[in-house]
Amino acid sequence: MTPVELSRTVLWAVRRAVDEGELHVPVPERAVVTAPGPGGRGDYATNVALQLARPAGQPPRDIAEILQAHLRTADGVADVVVTGPGFLNISLRDAASTAVVEEILGRGRRYGHAVGLSGDVRQFQAAHEVRAVVLADALGRILRSQGASVRVGCETRPAPEWEAVLGVRLDTHSKLVFPAPLIIDVRPVPAASDPLRLGRDAARWALLHPAAHDRPRITDEHLVQRESNPLFRVRYAHARTRALSRNAADLGFDAEPGDVRHDVRPEVRHDVRHHLTVLLADHPRVLAQAAAHRAPDRLARHLVTVADAVLPLLPAVLPRGAEKPSAAHRARLALAEAAGTVLAGGLSLLGIDAPDHL
Repeated sequence: MTPVELSRTVLWAVRRAVDEGELHVPVPERAVVTAPGPGGRGDYATNVALQLARPAGQPPRDIAEILQAHLRTADGVADVVVTGPGFLNISLRDAASTAVVEEILGRGRRYGHAVGLSGDVRQFQAAHEVRAVVLADALGRILRSQGASVRVGCETRPAPEWEAVLGVRLDTHSKLVFPAPLIIDVRPVPAASDPLRLGRDAARWALLHPAAHDRPRITDEHLVQRESNPLFRVRYAHARTRALSRNAADLGFDAEPGDVRHDVRPEVRHDVRHHLTVLLADHPRVLAQAAAHRAPDRLARHLVTVADAVLPLLPAVLPRGAEKPSAAHRARLALAEAAGTVLAGGLSLLGIDAPDHL
């Protein structure tokens, strides 16, 4: 069950409570589902009870307890606990985590792509500045992944090397074909120096990883291959997952999604597995938010978080010593491959290569 699906389940619980006369409120259009905060528990949490308290004229904790009873009967939900003033903390059944991995491996790099913006028309008009052009290009890629029709242009003819070196795709000199497109100016804080010397991947990361209102740092730190470089961590984590797939094939087994909740390996303890699975399930929401807020930096930061979450798992994927490949090894490999798929797909939307070897 993904966060989007769980959000629908929460709204279903609200409708049930309204239909049965337990609550007298308009059913909201959406329910925000996130990872539990400090003091929380389970897989996900929602503040929908606090959201409904004022229109219902009831304390949020009372509303949470009403919804708790309905949510406990929903498919895929193992338990629901109320914490704090009325937060609903939801634990999913084991199969729900397996379903996330299955969906990612089934959809590949298109996991998280949607049609939510289908019918939307956007034209991004970048200022004649290298960061603006790269940002507009990345926005075009991300919005297209969410179903929007997008054109990307520059207010004047861009420098040829911006396309040749940085891989931007512009529609600058084409006639507009959309009916009355919504033109959005793209004018981030410009780069203080020329990023071209960093090459395509490092330059794009340097320009896209900071928020648009922050000035990017164009330094050689984006080229170093060590943990202090976030881009290196993301690409290294992806390359490691691909190497594990090759090594597993050499050992005669492949990935098969399964439950690793009770895995005895310390590297695959519940908190490691749970944190990574939540991040992978959250990927579609991150893409939708990056599109809605026109913020590729949100996707870049998410990829760093996924990379940091998968790296502790990787040493436990392959059999050790005299071990023979088991269902647990296949499940660990599937989880690692799912993380690698999300990293590769996210990097491609930023216009950055995800090499299989580093």
